[in-house]
Amino acid sequence: MKVPVALGARSYDVRIEPGLFAQAGALLAPYARGGRLVVVTDENVWAAQGAAFTAGLGDIAAVPIVLAPGEASKSWVGLSALVDRLLALEVERTDHVVAFGGGVIGDLAGFAAAILKRGCGFVQVPTSLLAQVDSSVGGKTGINAGAGKNLVGAFHQPALVLIDPACLATLPARELRAGYAEVVKYGLIGDPGFFAWCEANGAALLAGDLAARTHAIARSVAAKAAIVADDETETSGRRALLNLGHTFGHALEAETGFSSRLLHGEAVALGMVLAFRFSAARGLCPPDEAERVAAHLASAGLPTRLADAGIAADGARLAAHMRHDKKAAAGRVPFILARGIGAAFVDRDVDLADVAAFLDEAR
Repeated sequence: MKVPVALGARSYDVRIEPGLFAQAGALLAPYARGGRLVVVTDENVWAAQGAAFTAGLGDIAAVPIVLAPGEASKSWVGLSALVDRLLALEVERTDHVVAFGGGVIGDLAGFAAAILKRGCGFVQVPTSLLAQVDSSVGGKTGINAGAGKNLVGAFHQPALVLIDPACLATLPARELRAGYAEVVKYGLIGDPGFFAWCEANGAALLAGDLAARTHAIARSVAAKAAIVADDETETSGRRALLNLGHTFGHALEAETGFSSRLLHGEAVALGMVLAFRFSAARGLCPPDEAERVAAHLASAGLPTRLADAGIAADGARLAAHMRHDKKAAAGRVPFILARGIGAAFVDRDVDLADVAAFLDEAR
């Protein structure tokens, strides 16, 4: 299927189909100057999916840049090294770099494309569930800084997104579960019917049901495409809803050093539970709905308590990480809270002292 992201001159399609890698040559031919494509990927993805992808390219020559996996690559050092390699390969402004991997690769390669020679094109070919349902769509690119996650970056829309749900068969179970948190998010922010679908079908999705995976990806992408088309750069506030769980989650990631101790999707899962429980503590959300969210994410093998993630820091320390949130304005950090499942909203009047006290209780 094809999901359009309607952004005027920057519009593009998201193609979703099992076995899509076999059609990669025909789909990517318009972006292959001189019959070659520079492909930015990581060691794990290239080992698991590189052969299938390059076979599908046919006569197009893939020139891979293979990076170390993990958040450590999404740094100033990693960005500088990648840009130098792209320049050495004589990538031009009219070229398109292919981001072939998970969220880290998409964010890093997309940001490199945004700044290389003041901007060249890129194509997203996401290979993790998290990247397929979230980070590959919408044009957010960037790297982490010492002060926090994704604090340096740019909005830079891809020319095309190619999603092959079949490639998830090689994704490690932990990565799959982490990506599933972002699927659940779409139900929690504005579609209670989809959350109910997740409760009924999430186990099958995680167990390998290709039809369930394809449906979840398509529905998630359609939801995100509609939000991005309405609020590309988070100016109206609607796109901010996509950050449900992320303010809490990014603080947890900062506390664990942006390492494999806590994957991004795991942090988002726990962050969403905290957002719902904080909403319930403030009298905004029925407590039973907050616990329903926690129960489903726990059934998927995701963390729902600070102890599950090995977080021992006190509330003040975790709240301090939030002060560096990129969405902060006039010294205030906006939180995505909820009045119930499918009823998320932006609250710009949360006192971080209240958050710290809540987190201490959560410990």
